[in-house]
Amino acid sequence: MSLALLAIACLLTITLGYAGMCAVSPFGPCRRCRGWGFEMKTDRKGRMKRGKDCRRCHATGKRIRVGRWLYNRWARIYRAGTG
Repeated sequence: MSLALLAIACLLTITLGYAGMCAVSPFGPCRRCRGWGFEMKTDRKGRMKRGKDCRRCHATGKRIRVGRWLYNRWARIYRAGTG
């Protein structure tokens, strides 16, 4: 029984921590370009150089977190239904 309570407490802590992170920092680094805003390429000599702008984040290097996206969607639906 105490193992179940410990698991519930851990899940609650993780959930509240993620919700807090989404509230404080709603944007995270882009997964595709790793927050750089562009892809890295190598030239013919093997040296790294800047590639094309990232199409996923439109060269900002940021993406909206899943939790914040869900909250925004819920808030938009709630406002539309009560307005």
